[in-house]
Amino acid sequence: MPAPRTYYEDFPVLPTLKDLILDGFRRGGDRRQFLFLDKDGKEQEKTFAAVYADTMAMAAYLRSLGVGRGERVAILSENSYFWNVAYYAGIVNGSVIVPLEPGMPAGDVYDQIANSGCVAAIHSAAQAEKIRFSAGQPGSPLRHCLCADDADAFFQKGKAAPEAVKTALLEESSAPEDLACIVYTSGTTGKTKGVMLTHKNICSNVYALLHINTGGHGIGFLPLNHTYSWVTGLFATLVKSEWGYICTNLHRIYKDIQTYKPYQFAAVPMVVEMIYQNIILKAKRSGTYEKLMRGVETSRNFMLSGYDARREIFSEIHEGLGGNLVCIFCGGAYLSPEIEEFMYDIGIQIVTGYGLTECAPCVTASRQYEYKFGSAGLPLECNEVKIADPDEDGVGEILVRGDNVTPGYFGDPETTAEAFDGEWLKTGDYGYLDDEGYLWFTGRKKNLIILSNGKNVSPEIIEGRLTSALPYIKEALVYEKNNRICAEVFLDEAQTPDARSLLPAGIEEVNAGLADYMQIQTFVVRDTEFPKTATLKIKRNAVEHTD
Repeated sequence: MPAPRTYYEDFPVLPTLKDLILDGFRRGGDRRQFLFLDKDGKEQEKTFAAVYADTMAMAAYLRSLGVGRGERVAILSENSYFWNVAYYAGIVNGSVIVPLEPGMPAGDVYDQIANSGCVAAIHSAAQAEKIRFSAGQPGSPLRHCLCADDADAFFQKGKAAPEAVKTALLEESSAPEDLACIVYTSGTTGKTKGVMLTHKNICSNVYALLHINTGGHGIGFLPLNHTYSWVTGLFATLVKSEWGYICTNLHRIYKDIQTYKPYQFAAVPMVVEMIYQNIILKAKRSGTYEKLMRGVETSRNFMLSGYDARREIFSEIHEGLGGNLVCIFCGGAYLSPEIEEFMYDIGIQIVTGYGLTECAPCVTASRQYEYKFGSAGLPLECNEVKIADPDEDGVGEILVRGDNVTPGYFGDPETTAEAFDGEWLKTGDYGYLDDEGYLWFTGRKKNLIILSNGKNVSPEIIEGRLTSALPYIKEALVYEKNNRICAEVFLDEAQTPDARSLLPAGIEEVNAGLADYMQIQTFVVRDTEFPKTATLKIKRNAVEHTD
């Protein structure tokens, strides 16, 4: 059995999100909690005390409208300060939050509002038409449509609410088993399902993740309607009394990192790949690539002797990333271990992990001093992991049970029953556990390529090899076509004009490091980016396989 793990920090584990939120505001006090740009592009600062005041006012306003405990409240908005306040206020009010994907068409928005029975929708001005459409449908459950542009008016009305309402909000308590939110999984394939998450599910995951990692202030740019943003930002900032910058435009990531100098942030592999590719391409364009690689070798030798000179050797790279960045929490898809190791060598640790919405969402994560490049880390303290029906290599379906695991899918007992084997959630993902308890993710069951010779191929592994070995490949998708492994790629021809002519030799280079049955046999070059989800994962089912 793996040895027991120790934790870097210890926080008292509170039983509900309401307890977590109110305790966080109390401890944070007059310290900064958020920085963000308002609609006029002006920087705004909010302290924990100020966010508490806005949260309580919004909660009082919801209660004065007649939005009762246990009733569902949708949030449909791009990332913003008010998104955070709306979530906090809904929880304080005892509501069940239903975060919706802003990129969805109006019909899908209504389907999820109707399925969950939302009585109120808090939305941005950009999403107003979709909410009006939902409110206008026959039998729509919506009673209140609240636009973020009117936030100040909501706060004023909430502050003017009777004292009895404000007192009740503070005195009422939630139970750990109470439903906190319903999250509709959009995913890259498959049908949409409403994942129910309780207060215990989310709280256990927040604290488990924070127990194993350290770091200063951060920056948040992942969509707030996804659970990953909650445990690494929305609630983490309250537990740790650290501030975060709310990034509202993905095109400004680099500028915001340089301006706000985060110590850490959460990202999907595509963002880490982008940072890596920019470093490599910049070195090649400036003629310093060989110097960079010599620096990596020197860094490794120093580390072996117990001397960490990484931030000194690669000071220019660090300055380009704000100067403070020490770790990136990375999950949601496969990341090449070569990229992970390179980033570590230059002084930025990629804290890899594995998770899914049904687990609120994190299941495993690497630690600051306990990691293996390429692995998805160790199970968190809030759950257990096992492998079902492992093959001769130990690979099988990943099963999870624990305090963070969903009780099921909203209004869908049949799908819920299919998703569980007793207490164990069947993730639909493949992997194995090594002798020390590290999880190694090998691919998603739904993406697995099964060749006519019986060989199983995980396309994620090949995609990771392509983007790490060939920096001029911005995006890659691997699939089976006519029993052959095909790679479809989108190239960065702005940075590398001759990328198309380099590609055939580059693919040969990648194939040399793959088993015979995994090798790429044909490839396609795209002229446009792949369609992606809000968390920047390629929508596999939306890609038309070009001949």
